[in-house]
Amino acid sequence: MHRMSRTAFKRSLTIRKWPITMIGEMNCPVCKNSAMVVLELDEVEVDYCFDCQGIWLDAGELELLLDGSHVANALLKSFRPCTDCSEEKRPCPICLKKMQKISAGSESEPIIIDSCKKAHGLWFDAGELQNVISKGSLDAGNKINKLLSDIFKEQ
Repeated sequence: MHRMSRTAFKRSLTIRKWPITMIGEMNCPVCKNSAMVVLELDEVEVDYCFDCQGIWLDAGELELLLDGSHVANALLKSFRPCTDCSEEKRPCPICLKKMQKISAGSESEPIIIDSCKKAHGLWFDAGELQNVISKGSLDAGNKINKLLSDIFKEQ
């Protein structure tokens, strides 16, 4: 059996201009070639891009962050497809299919986030996760926003 070098193996994994740098790593859907790092946020692993400061939450991680299915379900039910979005559609970092734009929050001040059509997860640009949680009054005791600001204040 022929063994491939690590460099050759990495080159062989290039998919749609997205090189996979290491098995299990995901590239940022905004920066494309920037590998995201896994950070633990209140015992929930989130994927974070240091270049654009975006956050990827795998399916179910938003519910874990919000400490309760009824709060998370209310938020998820408030998500509406954004039909008049001018933002470019981004690829899901897992399946690489274009994600749909979702309007979160009130209709007067919506926050546009990205959602994988195959339900792999949600992408939040810099500050969007904090805005969604704050505007929805979903963070009793300000726990999540404090964690986010503690982690990202050095940026």
